[in-house]
Amino acid sequence: MENLSILETTATSVITKSHNKPDSEKVVSALTQTEKQSKKSQQIHQIEELFGIWRLCFITGTKNSRKQAGIVLGAGRYIPNWVKITISYFSTPNTSETQPEKMATGRVENTVKIAGIKLSLSGPIKFMNKKNIMAFDFTKITVQLWGAKLYSGFIRGGEESENKFLTESIGKQAFFAYFLISDTVIAARGRGGGLAIWGKVDNLKE
Repeated sequence: MENLSILETTATSVITKSHNKPDSEKVVSALTQTEKQSKKSQQIHQIEELFGIWRLCFITGTKNSRKQAGIVLGAGRYIPNWVKITISYFSTPNTSETQPEKMATGRVENTVKIAGIKLSLSGPIKFMNKKNIMAFDFTKITVQLWGAKLYSGFIRGGEESENKFLTESIGKQAFFAYFLISDTVIAARGRGGGLAIWGKVDNLKE
């Protein structure tokens, strides 16, 4: 429960712009411990638990290690208040005949706001609830300046990527492996090995 409290405080402190933030090293430790506990418990989540708007609050870097194989965690850092990065998961009607049986699907939108600039990337998602893995592909982009839409359309090759997304192996796609999903905070490890925390914007005052 202590690790969960640290992660919840981490998310809340960013969204509410609080100066009382947990130490970065404690946050990284809480993340790794929570991930280990999640693997032991093997709790299964549903895609609906991820629906909503989540603000990115904290990330860790990765670095190559010569002493051991694979990727190890680098330092963790908070996302500064002047940039707002959110990820939104939501459902969409899917009538595709190529949709894998019992595969939960939907859409994702990742948005970055800096001053008057808003950049959004969106695309399809599929969720493997037995492993709590969310695969995704950004196939469309929208650029706005002070609310005025400057461009919206497929990224180069995006339409083709979207058409084959559902049938393509997750091993070839970008994904987040979620090890914490609650009403107010989620945490995951990305394909590149880094860890991240998001706070629920719907439940916390910005």
